[in-house]
Amino acid sequence: MTKKPKILVVGSFTMDLIVSSEKFPESGETVIGCGFSTAPGGKGANQALQAAKLGAQVTMVGRVGKDNFGKEIINSMEMGGVDISHVKIDSEAPTAIGNIQLQVTESGTANRIIVFPGANMRITQEDIAFLKDSIGDYDFVMLQHEIPQSINETVAEYAFDFNIPVMLNPAPSAPISQNLLSKLAYLSPNEHEAYDITGTYPDSDINIKKAADFLISSGAKNVLITLGKKGSAFSDGSDLIKSPSIDCGSVVDPTAAGDSFIAAFCTALASGLQPDEAMAFANFTAGITVTRMGAQTSLPNLSEVISLMNKNGYKTTGGGIFKWTC
Repeated sequence: MTKKPKILVVGSFTMDLIVSSEKFPESGETVIGCGFSTAPGGKGANQALQAAKLGAQVTMVGRVGKDNFGKEIINSMEMGGVDISHVKIDSEAPTAIGNIQLQVTESGTANRIIVFPGANMRITQEDIAFLKDSIGDYDFVMLQHEIPQSINETVAEYAFDFNIPVMLNPAPSAPISQNLLSKLAYLSPNEHEAYDITGTYPDSDINIKKAADFLISSGAKNVLITLGKKGSAFSDGSDLIKSPSIDCGSVVDPTAAGDSFIAAFCTALASGLQPDEAMAFANFTAGITVTRMGAQTSLPNLSEVISLMNKNGYKTTGGGIFKWTC
């Protein structure tokens, strides 16, 4: 095995409260559910744990509340091999929660999510000050929109000064400053976020390129747009690469699919893969994720992904798709 890539994730922790029903309730309506569960989540934590399960050496920076949800999330991260020595316990705010509604029908599963950010929005400049000098120790940095944007700005500037690539997953959708865009090596919105930012919905090759070109002209070096069942598209400003999604069986819960995909893509890039190879790897990873319930509980490990890719004819050793083996 070659040296593991070192990935830094500065982001959110959330306890997901998941309820399933055969239909989403309308305003003022009550429906009877058909399932309930809880699962550690949060976009930052999901991405950190997925990267660790895929073979990266991952450090997570963030905050949880001084409550049972916080303890459970920290335990999940530690069990998954994530370094949480820079995670703060906040005594004044609760751990964030995600209210996840799943509509389960014969045609598939859809979700609606409301997030209460809690301690995630109380990350301070002091919490990340150590990175000013140490961020050069990492190979890749991953950021999202579930923490204060000022924190993302500072971390991206630190990484930019050390020439460390930064991936921003702009979810949930929110404005991105020109300064932050200029510090990003990669920007990865889904189709809805791409529309919010660019005004162009990426529903065709022409519109995908139009949206990607807008983001690159705004400052991002590379753009990866996730397209749900249609897969993903990548642009470096000249070439547009499309990669189809992978059907691994019935969709049980799509909640962490985007986090799984982005983490796999970043881990692959940090390990030396080219974008098209990284997209294929990420599609297989996310394809497994959606067949399982929960966020972190659904994330596959490296051996599972490699096994599935081998079954589908992908070469994963000897200088092929991967620079490491299980």
